[in-house]
Amino acid sequence: MAEIATIARPYAEALFKACADQGEGASRTALEWADRLGAVAASPALQQLVGNPKVTSEQLYGVMSAVAGETLPAMAQNFLRTVIDNGRVEALPEIAAQFRALVNRQRGSSDAVVYSAFDMTDAALAELGSTLEKRFSRKLNLSVQRDESLIGGVRVVVGDEVLDTSVKARLEQMKAALTA
Repeated sequence: MAEIATIARPYAEALFKACADQGEGASRTALEWADRLGAVAASPALQQLVGNPKVTSEQLYGVMSAVAGETLPAMAQNFLRTVIDNGRVEALPEIAAQFRALVNRQRGSSDAVVYSAFDMTDAALAELGSTLEKRFSRKLNLSVQRDESLIGGVRVVVGDEVLDTSVKARLEQMKAALTA
C-alpha cells in the first residue's frame, strides 16, 4: 500500500493547493466530491472498467461522473480527467483520504468514528463530541456507525488512537483477568 500512498500524495497536495488558492469554501466542497469520487473508484465494478482496454478514458470519465451523482464542479471535472488520463483511478480513494488529512491538519481537527451498539440522538452525539474533544485535545469531525456486537457503550477511533468503553471490551478484560 505504500506505493498507492506515494502515488496519491502529489495529487492530494495539488488539490489542497488549488483549494487554498480559491478560498475556504473550496476545500469543504472539494472534500465532498473527492470522497464521492474515492468511493466510486473503490467499487469492484468500476475496477473492472479501469482494467478493460476497450474502455476509453472519456467513457470512464462519463461513468464515474454519472455515478458520483450531481454535476461535478469544474475543479472536480478537471481533477477527475487528470487522474483518469494519468491512469491513477485506483489511487483515488487514497487521494481522497490524504486530501482529507491535509484539510483536517489545516483546520486543527481530526476525523473520529464512533461505533455504538444503539442509534445515537443528536443531543447525545453532541455531548459525546464535546467530551471527546477535551479528551483528544482537538476538534473532531464525528461520524457514527452502528455495531451491535458492542452490546453497550461506545468505541471511538481517532486516527490510530482507540477509546473503547464498550460492554464487549469490559467483558473481554474480565475474561482475561479471570483466566490469567
